[in-house]
Amino acid sequence: MQVLDATQGRDILEELVEVIVDNRQYLSDVDGAIGDGDHGINMAKGFRLCGESVAGQSLSLSKALGTLATTLMGSIGGSMGPLYGSLFMGMAKSVKDKNVLDAKDFGDMLADGREALEQISDAKVGDKCLLDTLVPAIERYRDAVEGGDDFPHALQALRNGAQYGRDSTLDLEAKIGRAARLGERSCGHLDAGAVSCCLLLTRLADSTERRLEKTAA
Repeated sequence: MQVLDATQGRDILEELVEVIVDNRQYLSDVDGAIGDGDHGINMAKGFRLCGESVAGQSLSLSKALGTLATTLMGSIGGSMGPLYGSLFMGMAKSVKDKNVLDAKDFGDMLADGREALEQISDAKVGDKCLLDTLVPAIERYRDAVEGGDDFPHALQALRNGAQYGRDSTLDLEAKIGRAARLGERSCGHLDAGAVSCCLLLTRLADSTERRLEKTAA
């Protein structure tokens, strides 16, 4: 059986910071098509601040995700700060006091993050939002684990679900946020939140897979 060492959370956090900062312009370009065009700017600001605040520290995965959550809530304007903050806080609480995570633990962490986000939002799958990425990604991951797949294969299912969800927003009409004012004109464009969520889940899967360790079943 393979497990993730959850005591080395800062390294994973730094990779999440990196993927958002590196895609700052891309995310703003995606957002600019039907929104304010500041998604990448705001996200990069929050993630960069978090990265700077934990530099040199030794953090568990729970502590790293909790720090990310509070930083995003305090530094990102609009809806993204509370949404992503709630997601990461739910994940952080899920793995509190856990030194290692198996595939089921990891899935529970994702599911608890989703639940925390949904508690503060009325958005749902099909509204053209980050949930369109998050929900199918988590569902495919859980289906893989419950079907007997090992940790790496479940992580690939997570990536596949995230990419499917992101791409699904291309043909959706926005039901929430500023893009909703465009009605049918919002179709034909990706949702920026769905794109950033896909980037984060994909990098999380990559970072986790590289750090898996074998242990006795």
